[in-house]
Amino acid sequence: MTGILITLALLLLAAGVWIYNRLIRNRNRVNEAWAGIDVQLQKRSELVPNLVQTVKGYAAHESAVFEEVTHIRTNGQSHVEERARQETALSRSLGRLFALAEDYPDLKASEGFQQLHASLVEIEDHLQYARRYYNGSVRDNNNLIESFPSNIVANIFKFKLAEFFEIEFAAKRSAPDVSL
Repeated sequence: MTGILITLALLLLAAGVWIYNRLIRNRNRVNEAWAGIDVQLQKRSELVPNLVQTVKGYAAHESAVFEEVTHIRTNGQSHVEERARQETALSRSLGRLFALAEDYPDLKASEGFQQLHASLVEIEDHLQYARRYYNGSVRDNNNLIESFPSNIVANIFKFKLAEFFEIEFAAKRSAPDVSL
């Protein structure tokens, strides 16, 4: 009888260690995925001043749009939900910047503007992939934290649910509507 209890205790301990290690692995995957998003957001943030300067040369009297883009770009936050709000606001401002560029055919046709726009589209594509990976990691992490029996280990060691990252992309907002 004692041997059965010891075996059962060892099995429970092994299961607890295995679950704990899975929780750690998932938490690390979420952190790594967030770092990927942060890299893409940083690239986008570094591109914005060049984009603003290019458009500013053509539309100097549109200072409100430039100030809004610059202000939002410099106020990034680290908390996922707040960062998503800031980045969505930046995307909307960039959408207005691209709409402003529509009023200046020479600007739209300039090679510099086209390269910056293409770079932004590429960065936002990478950001979208990074966001999908992050949100998948968050889903897996949260499922493990909330599922039985891993929720018991997660509660004992105070594992927290992660937040999903949703953002609206500027490149999608700048696509023109075509009606035939």
